[in-house]
Amino acid sequence: MERQKKVKSEDKPEDKKEPKRRGLSKWTLIQWILIPLLLIAALGGGLVVGYVVLGKKEFSDVLQWSTWKHVYDLVFAP
Repeated sequence: MERQKKVKSEDKPEDKKEPKRRGLSKWTLIQWILIPLLLIAALGGGLVVGYVVLGKKEFSDVLQWSTWKHVYDLVFAP
């Protein structure tokens, strides 16, 4: 039996092994595409809810760049 084991291990030399291929798994796609999109959507939703519900302003103002420039200036004013 020991002789058979030695012969089997000698049949497959170490240097002839094929390298493993790393495929793109579903989790990797979710991790790199879906999660950032969900984070951006959550940020946008939070800004809208905060401005419309808590601030009691109109929704149409949320879509204007000047509104967010003004908010930025208020927060980071020297």
